[in-house]
Amino acid sequence: MRLRQRIAHRQRSRRASDALLALPLSLIAVIVLVDVLTPHGLPLGPSLLIVAPALTASFASTLVTGAIAAVAVAGMLVIGVEREHLLDTMYFDSQIIALVVVSVIVTVFRYLRERHSRELAQVRTVSEAAQRVVLRPLPRRIGPLRVASMYLAAQEQALIGGDLYAAVRTASGTRLIIGDAMGKGLTAIGDASLLLGAFRAAAHRQATLPDLMAYLDQSVCWNLAEPTEAEQAGECFITAAVIDIPDEPSMVQMVTCGHPPPLLLCDQQVTTLRAARPAPPLGLGELTESDYHVDTFALGPRDVLLLHTDGVAEARNSRGVFYPLAERAAAWTQERPSALVRHLRADLLAHVGGHLADDAAVIAVQRTNAPAPSPPPDQ
Repeated sequence: MRLRQRIAHRQRSRRASDALLALPLSLIAVIVLVDVLTPHGLPLGPSLLIVAPALTASFASTLVTGAIAAVAVAGMLVIGVEREHLLDTMYFDSQIIALVVVSVIVTVFRYLRERHSRELAQVRTVSEAAQRVVLRPLPRRIGPLRVASMYLAAQEQALIGGDLYAAVRTASGTRLIIGDAMGKGLTAIGDASLLLGAFRAAAHRQATLPDLMAYLDQSVCWNLAEPTEAEQAGECFITAAVIDIPDEPSMVQMVTCGHPPPLLLCDQQVTTLRAARPAPPLGLGELTESDYHVDTFALGPRDVLLLHTDGVAEARNSRGVFYPLAERAAAWTQERPSALVRHLRADLLAHVGGHLADDAAVIAVQRTNAPAPSPPPDQ
């Protein structure tokens, strides 16, 4: 689907570019005809021909820009031939030289811009591939759950950052994780990738959430203790929340490690699920199973569980006002997860003026009445 969209976009761009070519060609034709047909010519007529290649470079390719530049030079020569007295003047020679030099400069800059665009497209392609490997898209259905997610990276041209989420099917339900690695850039992406790999490997093996959290904490601590990261040990950490949702309707379990509390949307009411005894973020110290407190809550068939990172709740507008997540989510409590996430994405970007200062991730989960299929080994 994405490939078809790209092909359609390129075809529309080409059609628009072909239509715009009439503008510089018409400009050259008008300048040449008016200068030739006017008894004394236009004082600045020949000089205006440089506008044509400069205008073409803003929307057409390097080859087309060079072709329009050649047509502009030919138009200048036509004016000189029609007014023979101009051919032997230094003024006309300087105009020809200036037109050629500026045309070459414009064409070269257009070529450099195209090369930069190709390199940027290649980087973006690699980034998309990395996103699929590190941050796999969540399916719309996981067992008896409807699921929707979104990820907004703060860094320009980036698709992933330090925020993370994943889902794993177990023998009795689904386990979700959402987290936020401290910092930005490649270091945060590496830490997030490590935690996601550890979660996917152990989520369906560890019997209880405290066992799982202790394993994840040890994995993060071991990674930060590597020699290349020794100077950063104790300075890097990952906040996380892990949710265990059984297939059979019953109490949902949650362990929070310094992460923002999720929201429960039920009957036009929004409840903040604050942990009674949250654990410290992962990576600050190796904890045992007994250090993790499990909070429980009910998740009914019509309820929506909204998990998010601090990039959402702490997003500010131009006046420094935080995004009112709970208040805005209350307006869409009757929506399905996919619609809810679309509303939040559009509303969040409108609140911050289109650019986030921090990565933002959201997962919306709703239980259905459909029976759960047999769980695959991993999601």
